Amino acid sequence: MEKQLPTYGGQAVIEGVMMRGSKSVAIAMRDLNQEIVIHTEELSGIYKSRLIKIPFLRGLIGLWDSLVLGMRALTISANLQTGEDEQLEGAALYLTLGLSLVFSIGLFFIAPAATGQLVEKYLHLNAWWGNLAEGLVRLLLLVGYIWVIGLMPDIQRVFAYHGSEHKTINAFEAGVELTPENVAKHSCEHPRCGTAFLLTLVLISILIFSLLGPLPLLWRLVSRVAFIPILAGLAYEYIRWTANNLNSPIVRLIIKPNLALQRLTTREPSLEIIEVGIAAFKAMQEEEQTLIT
Repeated sequence: MEKQLPTYGGQAVIEGVMMRGSKSVAIAMRDLNQEIVIHTEELSGIYKSRLIKIPFLRGLIGLWDSLVLGMRALTISANLQTGEDEQLEGAALYLTLGLSLVFSIGLFFIAPAATGQLVEKYLHLNAWWGNLAEGLVRLLLLVGYIWVIGLMPDIQRVFAYHGSEHKTINAFEAGVELTPENVAKHSCEHPRCGTAFLLTLVLISILIFSLLGPLPLLWRLVSRVAFIPILAGLAYEYIRWTANNLNSPIVRLIIKPNLALQRLTTREPSLEIIEVGIAAFKAMQEEEQTLIT
């Protein structure tokens, strides 16, 4: 029987990579002197709770992971690149996180819902067409937003670290020695990527919101926000199922849109950037072993 490999994940941060295991997280970053700095910590208790074993509910942990742990990693990496007088922490940090969350919900959920309502009202279409228009607007906003920010040089560098994260995990899952040269040969795409999660969530939202039928504007907006945890749970299970069934030609076909979108969120990394991804992965593994013993 084929040995089941651990499921690792991560994300790019500013001048670095975060790698998350089942018990710990490690962030490897280059400081202003181009030295690799490692930060490790044990994951919070939510990752050990029963929720992580319950289908659909464990998708909430994936959402928590993206919002809280991801932003924490970004904050740590950003603070490393600034002077002591420019550290983002305390009230300023929480305000920034809150505003980012409100902006994301407003842009990707509230705005498309309002657009769908306008389509129904002024084009005299039924709710099905309005919900379809809403979903298409949400999809275009997601792809357009990623494409536009990807034009910025600083974000392109972050996307290169994202490619490093994927290549490192792909190399580990292929069973090769983790050297920059070996890792560089692997793909920048990975089926468990958070980009795939976002695209899946948007596509599922088209179906789910269409089933709700016509709603007054207020209830339409409320439902879009209230259904985010449900959509996250469904998207998580879909990503998990496809990742566990990659041997199927049908699965490999249906994940092509997810992999294609990752071409917008990754760039081919240099060997120096890959070195950071490997450092994060090895530090995470070492911390996992420490916590086991």
